[in-house]
Amino acid sequence: MERRFDTFIFDLDGTLLDTLPDLVSLTNRALRDAGFPERTEEEILSFVGNGVRALMYQAVPEGTDPARAEAAMERWRELYPECGIELTKPYEGMVEVLSQLKVQGKKLAVLSNKFDGGVQELIPAFFSDTFDAVHGESADIPRKPDPTGLLFTMDEIGADPETTVYVGDSGSDMQTARNAGVFALGVSWGYRPEEELLEEGADAIVHDPSGILGCS
Repeated sequence: MERRFDTFIFDLDGTLLDTLPDLVSLTNRALRDAGFPERTEEEILSFVGNGVRALMYQAVPEGTDPARAEAAMERWRELYPECGIELTKPYEGMVEVLSQLKVQGKKLAVLSNKFDGGVQELIPAFFSDTFDAVHGESADIPRKPDPTGLLFTMDEIGADPETTVYVGDSGSDMQTARNAGVFALGVSWGYRPEEELLEEGADAIVHDPSGILGCS
């Protein structure tokens, strides 16, 4: 890559952290507690990427009364502090890449569709003193691909769109980057196929965390 960037903003699940094992365990426990059948890992993977409400509303059986779906989602949230990060881990090489970017003086941030409370718990647990700003979905940060959260984060840390990269593993992430006018960098190790990233406007795709350094 010939362009160089001074700001790197990251998606969380499927980009920085492999959270799928915990998402599978937690979702199935919430489903059981709500009286619903469990889902396979492949099914839950297909539901990931648009926040916990979208995850649980797809995980419950088709035709479920919205009130019961909402109750299952609330059970998911209740269980999260207890068992939400037991199996989660950073992707191999990611901690080292972030450290290198930090040494280079890059601005680093996180913008996720995970609910903000979960994001604020995860980041210190795995990436202490790494990021300049961290946001999940909240009343002020709508779900991607709405660019509001990305634009807010950039303003917060003083980033210029011309020198900012948004790094993610989904088509929604690529759309968010495009909507905010920043470089869309897809990662192939996450939860969505590479074809989806390209179809949704990825400017480039990397196949290993060290590839992110090619933009620095």
